[in-house]
Order: sequence, then C-alpha cells, then structure tokens
Amino acid sequence: MYITFNELRRIKDALPPGSMKVIANQLHLTEDTVRNYFGASHYQNGESAGLRIEQGPDGGVVELVDDTILNLARDMIRCRQ
Repeated sequence: MYITFNELRRIKDALPPGSMKVIANQLHLTEDTVRNYFGASHYQNGESAGLRIEQGPDGGVVELVDDTILNLARDMIRCRQ
C-alpha cells in the first residue's frame, strides 16, 4: 500500500491520546515500533515497522508492507468522531 508521508502523519496526529500503547498492546509490539510506523526513528527500543519512504512532494511516498497498524489507527479515529 502507498500513502504520502504527510497523510500518514495527519493520521497519527488525529489519534486519541494513548493510541500508540493500545495499538502496540493489541499487536504485541513495542510502543516505539508503532511510533516508527508513523515516521519516528526510535530504534533503540523499537523495530522497523515495515515501511519504505521515497522522497518527493507532500513529504514523499511511503510504501507500507503491512497496513494493519494503519487500519487500527483509522478505526480508532472513526470511533472518536
């Protein structure tokens, strides 16, 4: 799946407080791994989250190997509205 980096960040910014922990717990990941999925670089305590960023307009294009975290985030945002 492909998404712009800026759109990925907008989704992250729209998440309710504590969402990183909820997603991490549901998927048995560290919170830093979930943060890395949204563009952070917390590799001391987290792992790569299966994405590749290609520089370009709108922050560049992000190729997501697995969209599970993204889908959970979108569900959390929908429930919040």
